[in-house]
Amino acid sequence: MPEPASVVILSGGLIGVLLKYARAKFVQAKVVFDFFFSLMALIFLSPLFLILGIGVKLSSKGPFLYTQNRVGKDGKNFKIYKFRTMVEEAETKTGAVWAQQSDPRLTRYGKFLRDHHLDELPQFFNVLRGEMSIIGPRPERPYFVNQFKESIPNYERRLEVKPGITGLAQTRQNYDVTLDDVKRKLGMDLMYIRQMCWLVDMRIFTQTVRILLTGKVPIPKKKPSKLTALPH
Repeated sequence: MPEPASVVILSGGLIGVLLKYARAKFVQAKVVFDFFFSLMALIFLSPLFLILGIGVKLSSKGPFLYTQNRVGKDGKNFKIYKFRTMVEEAETKTGAVWAQQSDPRLTRYGKFLRDHHLDELPQFFNVLRGEMSIIGPRPERPYFVNQFKESIPNYERRLEVKPGITGLAQTRQNYDVTLDDVKRKLGMDLMYIRQMCWLVDMRIFTQTVRILLTGKVPIPKKKPSKLTALPH
């Protein structure tokens, strides 16, 4: 008979192999699901895309779509698609500025789109191109990623998976105001990466639909004792 310690070690190793295998299969299935789901979404939501695009054009001067560089899996940059919510060339004078709940650069129609997260719908194109996933950590801009990697330990770990249209952090917290907010969201992103599975993804998806319908995102209950302003 093998010693109890050997049994524990062997069983632990077997469980680890099985979990690694299951995770690999989940990631493969997630890629297939993302592709077909985004394709169906683009087809069935095309009338809504048309209405929202016309609304952007009629409400303010400029293109209805907006592209911006974001950092994806393994640190690779890509262009993200969004419905334009701000005035044309909003950052020409200000440069890279962190998004805010009540941003003065928002148009009235753009504020409506952002409150209900409808401006994110064109990112189904990014999912179809394989640059994003439906569920995952939100992609950040290179300017901020470089700063956060220097000031926040383990920040680059969120780049181990594809970024998502929505994620765990987006269902539990609103826009970031301080570095403490970024750290809280990082903790949630890393929790998702460790626990990602179909059950977690479905829960996040359901909570996202609720936010889309109500326009309400949870606000952190605890306020940080020491506020550290985000970089501009």
